[in-house]
This record gives sequence, structure tokens and C-alpha cells, in this order.
Amino acid sequence: MELFKTYKLWPIEPIKGAGCKVWDSKGTEYLDFYGGHAVISVGHCNSAYISALYGQLNNIAFYSNAVENSLQVKLADKMGEMCGYPDYNLFLCNSGAEANENAIKLASFETGRAKIVTCSKAVHGRTSGAVAATDNPKIQAPFNRTPNVEFTPLNDIDSLKLKLETEEFAAFMVEGIQGVAGIFEPSAEYLKAARELCDKTGTLLIVDEVQSGCGRTGKYFAHQHSGVKADIVSMAKGIGNGFPIGAIIINPRIKASYGMLGTTFGGNHLACSAAIAVLDIMKKENLVENAAKAGEYIISHLKGNKAIKELRGRGLMIGIELNEGYQDLRDRLLFEKHIFTGGAGASVIRLLPPLCISIPEIDHFLEAFNDLTK
Repeated sequence: MELFKTYKLWPIEPIKGAGCKVWDSKGTEYLDFYGGHAVISVGHCNSAYISALYGQLNNIAFYSNAVENSLQVKLADKMGEMCGYPDYNLFLCNSGAEANENAIKLASFETGRAKIVTCSKAVHGRTSGAVAATDNPKIQAPFNRTPNVEFTPLNDIDSLKLKLETEEFAAFMVEGIQGVAGIFEPSAEYLKAARELCDKTGTLLIVDEVQSGCGRTGKYFAHQHSGVKADIVSMAKGIGNGFPIGAIIINPRIKASYGMLGTTFGGNHLACSAAIAVLDIMKKENLVENAAKAGEYIISHLKGNKAIKELRGRGLMIGIELNEGYQDLRDRLLFEKHIFTGGAGASVIRLLPPLCISIPEIDHFLEAFNDLTK
């Protein structure tokens, strides 16, 4: 049997990690400024994280959601405190796409409406409903295409108003910051207008914080920079630091009923232990605050570089749009300077390092970037 080859792979195999560094199978050291798609939040192989998982493995790794699991209750309590939504309810699943599927389904249950509206260039996942809400026809099978999803330009209040005033939509779904699209942020004015329109039209506001959450932007959720509260927030990636876990937090006015949502592996003992450890480490090491300061430092020191057309983002979710002639810069950073970064199309480099990134490590990146663009 061979792998079903749907990924374009670099000829590099990381086999070891520590903090913000990884080593490949040949022993080459790399600085990780991508964190495996914003997944590594508290650093590779954090000792407290490892201890939490080992300790849980010595007790029980899994049992079903048909029995009590006090780790889920503990996680909900800690998550509510950390994320600023202490009165909301938590549903645990396995991935960001699954979190978004459940968010959409729950909004449809609550409103009795079938349609949702989301933003142009949105990316909400690869599963059936999530990919239907993703503005990329190339990754949608005919089965996924549905008239129940419509798109509106990001930050276009008038367009959103026209759609929501039809009162046809269960939810408006928006990313805290559009990551795969190239780091585009909904303005505070836009989110506030969306909140008002949703309230006026009986529409739920869903914010997808799968990539932009977990403290990455200097607040736990990116949308909190606007002061707006969502009805449902989806999250995944950084909350498990590499262990697969997804979640939605839900406005308490939305009532649960037995069987309306479900999952076999969601909220399992190991996943909860991983997520609890991440929250504890983030609090102890002030990683949300570090993300804010580190991001400001990176942006301030990249300004003025001749290779850069535009800098976008907040905290440790930064998009570097490149001028013509520098489209090979991401590959050069990787193969010449041994620094992992992310991409968004041919001309945008995404920086999504672990939240524990240090100033000396940032300086190493800046030196390499400047050397390749001088």
C-alpha cells in the first residue's frame, strides 16, 4: 500500500523538536516560525506538557462520552477563565473543521434556518459543511456545493446588510483573521456592524478562531480586539499544541438537547490533558502577553525592507506580502537559512511561530530575512 498523495512535500523530515526549534532526520537544526500551521503554541516538547500526557497515559487514555469525565469539566472551567467567556458552554471535538461543522449545525438548529453567509476568501475546513463554507471551488466536490452558503466581501458592511436583512441566514461566519487568504483582518467597525445586524435579524454570529485563537494575536481570540462578543466561537490548532482537539464555545441562551451534537473521540482523556496543560503553561509563562510584544517587535523591525509590499496582522499572526522578484524568499529561508515559515499564495509569507518565541530567536529570523533581501 502507498500513501494517497494529496500533499506537496518538502524533502525534509523533522524528527525532534524543542521550544521553537526542530531537527530533521539528517540532524539539521531549523528555527520554527510556522508552528505546523499555528498548532504549536507553547513550544515543541514543553516539559510540563509532556508530563501531563505521560501522567494521563498511566491512568486512562480513552473512554466514551457515555460516562463522566471530570477532565472535560476542568478544561471548561480553565478555558472559560482564560478566553474571557466564563458563562459560555463548551463542546469538545477533534479538529477545526469539525468545530466549524458543529457551529454551523448548532446555528441551524437554533434558528430553524438552512443558510449561512461567510466571507470571500474564507477557509473554514475540508469536511463537507466546512468546505462548502470555504471560498475555494477547487477543493469542493460536487457533493459539497450547495445554495445554502453565500459569500460576501470581508469588511463590506453594505453587502452583509443586504444579505442578513433577508432573514434567511442561520449565521454569519467570519474568521478572527483570515489566515490562508493572506492575513486579512475584519475591522472593528465591521465586526460591530455585524453584531448589530445579527441581533436585528435573528442571525447568530460565529467567529472561526481556529488559526487566530489561543492567544496568538495578543488576546485569547482575535475578535476580542474589537470588543465584540460572538454567539459561537470555534477553535482548534493551538489549544492542543499538537494533540488533535477542537472545540466550540456556545452562548448560554442556546440550549442543549441530548443527541443534537456528538463525537466518539472528542474530549477524550488525553486531549483534555493536553489542552489543560496548554492553558496552564500559557498562564504561567504569560504567553498571550509575549505574543503581543513579540509581534510588535517583528513588525517594527521588518518595516522599510525593500522586499516587502505590505505587512498585515497582529501578534504572532503576521502576513508579509512581497514585492515582485521575491517570490522565492520562503524557499530560500527554508533551504538556505533553515527557517520554517508559512505561505499564502505565491507572494505572502505567513509567520505563525510558537507563542514562546524569544527576542534572540526573532533577531535570528530578522538577520536571515534581511540578508536574503539586501
